[in-house]
Amino acid sequence: MPASIWLQQSDNIGYFRANVTSIIASRPVAGARVQITDENNPGEIIEEVETDISGQTEPIELPTPPLEYSMEPVAGQPYSVYNIKVSAPGFETVEVSGAEILPGQTAVQNVSMIPLEEGIGESEELYVIPPHTLYGTYPPKIAESEIKDTQETGNIVLSRVVIPSGV
Repeated sequence: MPASIWLQQSDNIGYFRANVTSIIASRPVAGARVQITDENNPGEIIEEVETDISGQTEPIELPTPPLEYSMEPVAGQPYSVYNIKVSAPGFETVEVSGAEILPGQTAVQNVSMIPLEEGIGESEELYVIPPHTLYGTYPPKIAESEIKDTQETGNIVLSRVVIPSGV
């Protein structure tokens, strides 16, 4: 791919590249099929490519939110979320759910595939990347008191770093 394409900045385009290797000796897996789907519509394949002899795909352009979303704290989520499914003959299928693609950047997903054992049918490994804490639903932080009782354990955790004047 020409360098001029890499230097172009588009507010609504991010790039994805897969690097697929075997878990045994980290050998590249040529001809692995990489499918990309939108997290909100996993049944519709957006892109499907194969890895080359070095186990890599060409960079794939994917839609993202505008770059301005990452500049303002009140704006929407500044990245797109995709699901990645990698399959190759003789290997377990690997699925990565929640891959984040930022505008103008290239996200690289390294995938280590596990060879199938003789006589065992196909199996699948699923890796889930949870939503960022700003956009996911998480329980509230457990409140702690500022002043700790030192009589219970003898150990205390200070709220700030304290350097003693002499040791």
